Amino acid sequence: MSLKLFDTIPNFTQESTEGPLDFYRWAGNDWVVLFSHPKDFTPVCTTELGAVARLKPEFDKRGVKVIGLSVDPVDRHIEWAKDIERTQGTALNFPLIADVDRRIADLLGLIHPNASDTATVRSVFVIDQAKRVRLTLTYPASTGRNFDEILRTIDSLQLTDRSKVATPADWKQGDDVIILPSLGTEEARALFPDGWTEHTPYLRTVPQPEPAD
Repeated sequence: MSLKLFDTIPNFTQESTEGPLDFYRWAGNDWVVLFSHPKDFTPVCTTELGAVARLKPEFDKRGVKVIGLSVDPVDRHIEWAKDIERTQGTALNFPLIADVDRRIADLLGLIHPNASDTATVRSVFVIDQAKRVRLTLTYPASTGRNFDEILRTIDSLQLTDRSKVATPADWKQGDDVIILPSLGTEEARALFPDGWTEHTPYLRTVPQPEPAD
């Protein structure tokens, strides 16, 4: 299965480090970051799991749950978690799916079925409250994922969902944003009464809107 942006992620059940997990029930009404690993006790993935554990308060602030997936069984995950805590200085604080039969990996296209242990790709899905895929990233085995960038994209997605703006290259929280070019001048004036900077008729920037109370 090849999931594309705005596709609905299918529900699934599988064992995890927190017991049997029904994905929809576990996700509830939160956003989700789901990221896959080729197998346990791999060096790059060890650092990634530690990074996500450290950043979990940041995901929590945004109403985002995080969940990992690896194709080894729960007992291996638990042993791996000891290495993660010892080497990364942070205990695993989110569930890790034990996808022993690769059923979920194949369902979601998370791990290429023909890849070897040393050359497998690793995927990330950002999933919104409606269970729609909003971002996909695929990394090679040799390159660790940048979870600060994933937080940045979540900030952009959540902002642009609630306001008629887009975010420019390298945008981060607090930077100016772009008024959607689909907005006519009168509608833009109603939404942005303090005005904007017009670089071209299609590139108009304004300060980042404040969240509604």
